Amino acid sequence: MKRLPAIGITCYPSQGGSGIVATELGLNLARSGYAVHFICASLPLRLRQYQKNVFYHEVEVADYPVFQYPPYTLSLATAMAETAQKHALDILHVHYAIPHAASGYLARQMVGGDRLKLITTLHGTDITLVGQEPAFFPITRFLIEQSDAVTAVSGFLARETRKVFGVDRSIEVIPNFVDTRRFRPVERSHARRRFAADGEALIIHASNFRPVKNLPAVLEVFARVAARRPARLLLLGDGPQREPALAQARALGVAERVAAPGLVEDLDALLPLGDLLLLPSHHESFGLVALEAMSCGVPVIATSRGGTDEFIDDGVNGYLRDPDDVAGMAEVALLVLGDPALHRHLAEEARRDAVASFGARCVLQRYVELYDRVLGGGGGPAGPAGPAS
Repeated sequence: MKRLPAIGITCYPSQGGSGIVATELGLNLARSGYAVHFICASLPLRLRQYQKNVFYHEVEVADYPVFQYPPYTLSLATAMAETAQKHALDILHVHYAIPHAASGYLARQMVGGDRLKLITTLHGTDITLVGQEPAFFPITRFLIEQSDAVTAVSGFLARETRKVFGVDRSIEVIPNFVDTRRFRPVERSHARRRFAADGEALIIHASNFRPVKNLPAVLEVFARVAARRPARLLLLGDGPQREPALAQARALGVAERVAAPGLVEDLDALLPLGDLLLLPSHHESFGLVALEAMSCGVPVIATSRGGTDEFIDDGVNGYLRDPDDVAGMAEVALLVLGDPALHRHLAEEARRDAVASFGARCVLQRYVELYDRVLGGGGGPAGPAGPAS
């Protein structure tokens, strides 16, 4: 019987979409019999329980007085190389280019030979923001060119990568995915009453609360909705914009209607409680939480900038609006919340599309096929350009 490849995965362990997708990918690979080794600074958020075939290796960072900043990238490269040699890894699959692809490249050089392959998955701001910083642009381009394979979570991101960095190599689009068995509609329960009374609409926003997530628009839209009908806002997550958002809620006079419990591990239990999800980001390369909400049968109003139109069909299974169009988002929110038949239609269409096109199994198979091609010698560094859709 052919041995399945051993996979090393490195990702940011926080609530951001890249870390969530990487963790879910690893868990699904492990259930299929792959040995999966997570090499990260800390335990990823969704990796809290024991799972067969899953192993975690914490990166230890040296902190000497001579270092102005701890050399995390070098420590990670060493941990990757040591794990690859000790556990006979076949692939290092890094999520987010900076600094993970740099560490993976160094680890591959340290191990030597052609046995260890490097796959880089681009998730968004590593290309649209961080990678375009002058200090990171040359190395980001170099790492894209030197990876054995590169994937992007949307056609938008693949096209943006080629345009910005001028690379002429294959970038395979493998979209984000959702475990539709976990993220599913539920009957209204007592749990919902923790956040909204009967007769009140419950609007949810979930993110890492960075400026790109456009929290001011979330609060503005909610204030307009709450002025017209009983409603509550549930802010799930944490980050630099949390306190400014709460201050804005006080200024708008809706603070008593806003709950912000912080980071949550049971997002799959909370999303189905909502009547609507707001994701008015300045741009989203994909927008994983919108897909997770759709899988729960929760209508979504999301940004029209980026790759959201690759799974949201405006007016059919959700709505897309410009992130600066606060009035337009509030109008659509009031329409959906005030029309039970429309709400039900959107919920059913959203769930159907999430299951049919973005379930974990069908997307997982595309990664497995990529692994097989890379280990079989195809798609090496700077291979020919592939389709961007």
